[in-house]
Amino acid sequence: MSQPTAMDHHEKMRMRAAAFRATRIYPGPVGELISRELLGWEDFGYRLGGNGLVAGLVDHVMKATPPDRSARPDAA
Repeated sequence: MSQPTAMDHHEKMRMRAAAFRATRIYPGPVGELISRELLGWEDFGYRLGGNGLVAGLVDHVMKATPPDRSARPDAA
């Protein structure tokens, strides 16, 4: 079995950007969970291998449109 290779700087920065963006795309506990998972994956998850699901999640978060906060009744 081969040794896992660390992510390059660009991959890490994209994953970090997606982690912070997730809390805006999905306000509340779901966004916080996604954010923490992506930050954890950035730190050491690459060692687990098979990041297809995580890469798909990063793509989804980066392409998603943030909710329109002005349309919410509790928006100030």
